[in-house]
Amino acid sequence: MQGYQLTFFTTHDRRHGGLPLGEWLLQEARKLGVAGATLLAASEGFGHDRKLHSAHFIELADQPVEVTMALGEADAERFFQRLRDERVRVFYVKAPIEFGVTGES
Repeated sequence: MQGYQLTFFTTHDRRHGGLPLGEWLLQEARKLGVAGATLLAASEGFGHDRKLHSAHFIELADQPVEVTMALGEADAERFFQRLRDERVRVFYVKAPIEFGVTGES
């Protein structure tokens, strides 16, 4: 299949709809019928503000988070429409990809 890999970058302390933004993105992908998505917690990173974000032993609020999913063009547009409707502001990368499953079911 042809489609897009969407990767969203945020931090653990950013929230939307009462949830951490990364978790909200994951749940919205599931509600919209996206076949799969992965939430990854990173140890360090920096963003447009050039500030270093990192996970600390006691406090995880500033921990970088990444949500990645592979989806077709129509699903990608529906996902971005949902973000517009919810007025979510988040950095993303959208890359064209080929995806599928190997082997027998």
